[in-house]
Parts: sequence; C-alpha cells; structure tokens
Amino acid sequence: MTQTVQPKAFDQKKRLVVVQACSFAALLMLLVSRPLWSEALMVHEAMEMTGLALILVCMFGRLWSILYVGSRKNSELVTLGPYSVTRNPLYLFSTIGVFGVGLVFGFILAALVLGCVSYLVFTLTAQREAAFLRATFGASYLAYEAATPRFWPDPRLFHQPDEMTFSPQALKRTFVDALYFLAVFPAIEGIEYLQTSGFLPTLFWLP
Repeated sequence: MTQTVQPKAFDQKKRLVVVQACSFAALLMLLVSRPLWSEALMVHEAMEMTGLALILVCMFGRLWSILYVGSRKNSELVTLGPYSVTRNPLYLFSTIGVFGVGLVFGFILAALVLGCVSYLVFTLTAQREAAFLRATFGASYLAYEAATPRFWPDPRLFHQPDEMTFSPQALKRTFVDALYFLAVFPAIEGIEYLQTSGFLPTLFWLP
C-alpha cells in the first residue's frame, strides 16, 4: 500500500538565522562608518525622514497583512486584502522596512545592499513556501499563483471581504516585532551622537 507523504511547511528558523546574521554584520559595519555627507545637511535629514516613513509603512503593512492571515498561515489559503495584490505581503513590507533602516543611517549604499539582500532572502523563502502550498492546496493555489504576483503588488487586483475574523495573539506578536523596526530610529540617533562625540571610531566613509 502506497502511503501519502504529507508536505512539510518551510522551516522559518533557517530564514531567521540568515536575516539575523546579515543584520548583525550590517550593524557592525554601520557602527564604525559614517555617511559622506554631514549629518547637518538637508540631504541627510531628508534621507532619515524618508527612511522613517518607510519603516512606518513596514509596520502598518505587516499589521494589515497579519489581520488577514493571522495564525492560519499554511493551514488556510488566504487570497483577500493585501494577499489579493501580492502573494507575500509580509515579506514585501519587511523589505521596505529594511531599506528604510539603511536610509535612516544616511547611507544610500547600505539601503540598497540591505534591501537587495532582504529581497533575495525573502524571494528564496517564498519559492520554498510556494512548493509547500502547491502540494497542500493543489488547484486552488495554482489558480491563485497564476493570477497574483509573487512579490511586487498589482493594486488593480485588490479585493477584500465584507466581514472577517482575526487572531489577537498573532496581531500582538506582529506589533511587538514591528516595534523593533521603530526602535531603530532612536538607536541610530544615539550611534550618531557617539560618533560625533568621538566615543565610536570612524574607520571609513560610505555614500
């Protein structure tokens, strides 16, 4: 008798290890480097404010997404709200937030590198997750996959239900996670103060 092998969800711990390692490496680099332009220039302030705005977009976007998927991820196919315009809104908004973190530091190069690395990691993760979802939901997911972009959203596809339920626990966890993005702003301001005061060495300058 042939036994049916149940598909397994992608192990998120692997993704978290990669993201944490990249974040730690980026933090070490940014601690000993400074942007080419002075913190007093308008361009630096404009980059900081743009970065903060992107971090806020990340926070509210992730909260919006979790309202729909909640604790149902991998157990139910969610295709409404943010999931109607992109199959991976959580990864999309996280990438936006990481790019914003680079801008808050005042480095265009760092923002581009962090954004590209995040996009690569989340894209590879999304591919692995898609394989699981195809095996789990079959034709339903194949139809959804064919009609909905994997990453970059198509607003023309947006639709939402008249009523919905959500998981308070999942929303709370996502809110706490989002606070880490927001905490970056005062942390970076503190690092800049330590650098200008001479408490942290500047080993190199970046654009």
